[in-house]
Amino acid sequence: MRRLVGYFVRGLVVLTPLVVTAYVTWWVLGTVDSWLGIPIPGVGFVVTITIITLAGFAASTVITRSLVGALETLFGRLPFVRLLYNSTRDLLNAFVGEHRRFDQPVVVSVTDDVRVLGFVTQETLTGLPGSAGAVAVYCPQSYNFAGQLLLVPATRVAPITAAASDVLAFIVSGGVTGAPFGGRSLPEVPRAESV
Repeated sequence: MRRLVGYFVRGLVVLTPLVVTAYVTWWVLGTVDSWLGIPIPGVGFVVTITIITLAGFAASTVITRSLVGALETLFGRLPFVRLLYNSTRDLLNAFVGEHRRFDQPVVVSVTDDVRVLGFVTQETLTGLPGSAGAVAVYCPQSYNFAGQLLLVPATRVAPITAAASDVLAFIVSGGVTGAPFGGRSLPEVPRAESV
């Protein structure tokens, strides 16, 4: 009986991610197709990808850049629209834009025995009172689309020699995915006094 339960649990672990991924993919394709009114499954998705790519190409030309700049100026003057537009743009730029922010993984010494993994998002915090010599480190939460922004002295931060995407996957999975450090230990960070 124990062996059957083990097989069931193993099957659940193998099939659940496959079924969830297939279902979400099918749902996204169907939703995009319904928005565009295209009865052939998947064609709406291809059309959407094509439109996005053409928009990226058009935004790269000199003429269109001025139009995009004018739209950004307009959106920057509208109260609610400004917040929504700027937040969305900054979030996308942080992950995939030309000015990516999540490409510098670090380990932060919080206390003598506690260290936190995160990403340096600002190396200088000029203009923020009491933050001389501090850096901004974003620490994503596991299994969540949230995190904490820590402002810590730069001396308590050490870079990690690993791909940023691997470190992010390690953090978001709660440490369940394989450690991206290739058998190396985390770098030593000077001990914290007390927090």
